[in-house]
Amino acid sequence: MLAIADMLAGVFFRYIMTEVTDLLDLDPINFFWVEEVGEFSLTWLTMIGAAIGIADRIHFTLQVLTHHLPIRTQHAIYLINHLLIAGFGGLAAWFGTKLAITNSALTSPALQINLGWVYAAVSVGGALILLYGLGLAFSGPEADDFEEEAATIAAGD
Repeated sequence: MLAIADMLAGVFFRYIMTEVTDLLDLDPINFFWVEEVGEFSLTWLTMIGAAIGIADRIHFTLQVLTHHLPIRTQHAIYLINHLLIAGFGGLAAWFGTKLAITNSALTSPALQINLGWVYAAVSVGGALILLYGLGLAFSGPEADDFEEEAATIAAGD
């Protein structure tokens, strides 16, 4: 919601208020902060959204060959897949933390926000991906994930 409101404000300021201030010969309105708010909110939205996608099991999967494999092999692939996802989350959290610490001395030009907070989105999102990935790996697949596909293949559909 913040990103949408920010983009609408940017359009309003750029195309309407600029014309009004020019027409009335007023000082222009500074709206340079709009871009930073949009970028920062998009960063946080992307990283937390990716973690939610993992938690809700709606991330992209490509099952071209796995549904032809035995159930035990499908379970092993499921485990390895989610351990790799968790590993990616761990790497993102680790390097995101290093990046946030490195950039914590800098501030954004328009809003004067410490850039460590912006880069912390990668740390938070990576940690959540790590936790959700491990949780899914060790909780195992849902009961009907593989049996339905095996039954469908056996039925010839």
